[in-house]
Amino acid sequence: MKHYEDLTHISENREPQRAYYIPENEGAYTLLNGEWNFKFYKRDYDEADVEMEWDKIPVPSCWQILGYENPNYANVRYPFPMDPPYVPSENPMGVYEREFEITDANRNTYIVFEGVSSCLELYINGKYVGYSQGTHLQAEFDITQFVAPGKNTVTAKVRKWCSGSYMEDQDMFRFSGIFRDVYLLSRPKGHIRDIDIKTDGNKILVAFDGKAEITLTDNGTVLASGDFEKIAEFAVENPTLWNCEKPYLYTLTFKYEDEIMTQKVGFVTYSIGENYEFLVNGVEVKLKGINHHDSHPEKGWCMSDDEIYTDLMLMKKLNINTVRTSHYPPSPKFLNMCDELGLYVMLENDLELHGFCSRDVGIDKYDDYQNPEWISNQPAWRDSFMERIERMYNRDKNHASIFSWSLGNESGHGEHHCAMAKYLREKDSRRLVHCEGASLAYDVYGRKDNIENTDFHSRMYVNFKDLKDGVESEERNRPYFLCEYCHAMGNGPGDLYDYWEMIYKYPKLIGGCIWEWCDHTVMVDGVPKYGGDFEGEMTHDSNFCCDGLVFADRTFKAGTLEAKAVYQYMRCELSGTNLKLTNLYDFTNLSEYTFTYTVEVDGEKVFTDSKNYDVAPKDFVEIPLEIPEKCRLGAYVNCVLTDKTGYQVANCQLELPVTIEKAEENKNDKVIPKETANRVVFEGDGFSYTISKHSGMLESIVKNGEEQLTAPVALTAWRAPTDNERNDKFLWGWYNSWQAENVNRLFTKAYGYEICDGDLIVDGSISGVSRTPFLRFKITYTVFADGEIKVSLSGKIKERCIWLQRVGFEFKTPYEKDEFSYYGMGDMENYQDMCHHTRVGRFKSDAKREYVNYVMPQEHGNHIKAKELKMNAGLEFSGDNFEFNVSHFTADNLEQAKHQDEIKNENLTNIRIDYKNSGVGSHSCGPELLEKYRLAEKDIEFTFYIK
Repeated sequence: MKHYEDLTHISENREPQRAYYIPENEGAYTLLNGEWNFKFYKRDYDEADVEMEWDKIPVPSCWQILGYENPNYANVRYPFPMDPPYVPSENPMGVYEREFEITDANRNTYIVFEGVSSCLELYINGKYVGYSQGTHLQAEFDITQFVAPGKNTVTAKVRKWCSGSYMEDQDMFRFSGIFRDVYLLSRPKGHIRDIDIKTDGNKILVAFDGKAEITLTDNGTVLASGDFEKIAEFAVENPTLWNCEKPYLYTLTFKYEDEIMTQKVGFVTYSIGENYEFLVNGVEVKLKGINHHDSHPEKGWCMSDDEIYTDLMLMKKLNINTVRTSHYPPSPKFLNMCDELGLYVMLENDLELHGFCSRDVGIDKYDDYQNPEWISNQPAWRDSFMERIERMYNRDKNHASIFSWSLGNESGHGEHHCAMAKYLREKDSRRLVHCEGASLAYDVYGRKDNIENTDFHSRMYVNFKDLKDGVESEERNRPYFLCEYCHAMGNGPGDLYDYWEMIYKYPKLIGGCIWEWCDHTVMVDGVPKYGGDFEGEMTHDSNFCCDGLVFADRTFKAGTLEAKAVYQYMRCELSGTNLKLTNLYDFTNLSEYTFTYTVEVDGEKVFTDSKNYDVAPKDFVEIPLEIPEKCRLGAYVNCVLTDKTGYQVANCQLELPVTIEKAEENKNDKVIPKETANRVVFEGDGFSYTISKHSGMLESIVKNGEEQLTAPVALTAWRAPTDNERNDKFLWGWYNSWQAENVNRLFTKAYGYEICDGDLIVDGSISGVSRTPFLRFKITYTVFADGEIKVSLSGKIKERCIWLQRVGFEFKTPYEKDEFSYYGMGDMENYQDMCHHTRVGRFKSDAKREYVNYVMPQEHGNHIKAKELKMNAGLEFSGDNFEFNVSHFTADNLEQAKHQDEIKNENLTNIRIDYKNSGVGSHSCGPELLEKYRLAEKDIEFTFYIK
């Protein structure tokens, strides 16, 4: 057995974990980041056999990103055989080396590694110092006896796999190397070690190893100071409490000899109310959360302080108030920033055993998590589990932002989970304990004992019926938390609003965390790549890593702004002729923001007003409105909340109850069609329209002598599948209809036609190859003297067809005719279940702007609630309520491309005028699309106009 497989050798000479701090006095801290010498061995036993020249490598970094091996993305399955604690004999190793300077050998010297994957063997000046594993945990070594004044050498041997790798089967790219900061600490003899800070009422209680002068300050004002040994106590009169909206912090400064350290302190309490609501300082709070992985498209797991700060600031701007550190402790500075910026943190242990669910043929569930084969039940693994929870707790115990510890992710709930929970209970009564595995065991497998180890009933991707039943169940006597929900993969998520309708309804349903923050990709020649794109991936999970609320470069998509809109702290409703404005903040008066409302009629502003309203948290105010008497297209009130910088923190739109006056048709002013052998032709002043008798479709639209179409119009039901639709294969024991009906391989049949009172009426159907017709239709064409075409579709969808992606007409027009204006919902893409980030109004756009560069190309660019679409150099469309899409790409083109650079230039502009599109949901991992968002009706009546 190799030493890195030995469960009795999970660390050696590593310092006991202490609270995180870095001394601030001059010379105390030396960052060793930068260029290191590096040797890479494909197998660790080659080191003695193979002489190699040193390469240069940046630290921190991931060696797969730099070309030493290829990246590998895996979700559930281990990328090596499951034979714990053994790992592959051919275990790649990276050897890192660099020099550093010691100026004062009379001080204690420590070296700290913030993150190394997967294990570290440390040498100083060629002498062995110690060993550590636990990829995302801090490892500190006392190297005082190994260093000498002047130049010294540090050597770190890092292996790709170790016994701890069985505990790190997280859904992510698998990287190796020194990927977080490395630094030296120079400290006086007898220095402080651990610091434990608690608050109790108005008191700050400090326990620490050593002696120190401790000063308590409030924004620079000294509140108290004194010399203390081992314990200290301070009282703050009427302390300002910490919360995510007002993250108020006090500062404790520790001074011993010349060493200075600070710790931030927040007065905050986390508790559960009598209705199982989540309370912060006694106030009910909903957790508007996100799951966060460390991920960078060009650096893998490596994130700079600025990049971490950017992530957290973007979360704040998106109204996110909670982050779950999936599925491991982040950089310590991440938590410092959460304290300062104001984010509630569920801090998760570096533990995931997901691959045990698929360890053998016929096993694909957690239902045997009590089986002794699970290492969470094997006594030999107990220390490996316990040291991870102990190191996490002791590093991060002083952070105000942490409201809950999480025992791990997707690892069942075995004996060692119970032991970890017990440890946290004994150490910390201030915070809650979370383990989704205990709730899964309770709900799915009937194990009710282990749920008592946790403070939450926590589930992932629960469908709405089961969620409602679970929340209303009296047996579930704890807050209900969705640790993962709304899988934000590709075009989506589309069910956020529906979740939050329930979350606000039930006190027990305290919120949840969207999966997840950003797409995980590796950039290759400017193209984002995912699982399966790299040579040597023996197992992978394709683009399932591209599931971020933001793109890998942190730019936004429609789903990003949908989350912002659903999480926002303002609700607007109509109350008679009043506008009811409700403050959803928990600790902030709306007077700190400017509220602006604007009344629009047919897309034109008729009234606007801005004011700072004094509305206490959870209270409301009613604002009188003047309701317009009539409109042609629609009347709305648009509401916007902005902060002092002018940034829009919230917005919504309400439709006003205004009579819509419709223009009457001049039915006596029709054009009478002419027939040829195969066609029906309508001609008038400056136009000629031709309809095929074989298909019943428009095949030519000539306007002022210029052909507007590059191909015949088609009635279709296909759109390029979104990531959320790729799972839609079976439903209720049948094939899901749009997949099974082969709508991407379509035949159109015209059974016959008649001309009646100047109208052309076509009787037809559309069918997928090998299937019976799923839509039988009648299309009535009416052409008026001014050139306007009225198209009326009356259709019947067969009973066995459960639901369709969409139904509508596609017009292929010249590529250059891609600019347009419209009255509808915009200006970003929107679907019936993902539209709260947009509003109805007048907008301008073009096909290039409509394109959304999803990692795997897919359906995008839809607009709902449209009444007018005017192509600037071509066709015009109107109707009571249609959906449209303008793109340079067809559905087939998008569906066949698997990466952004594989989309072909088809040299066309494709215009969809749709009766309806189904929503986008989040079924890539989340629940099936809600029925109300499916195009599931059997009778279709759809009329629109072309001009």
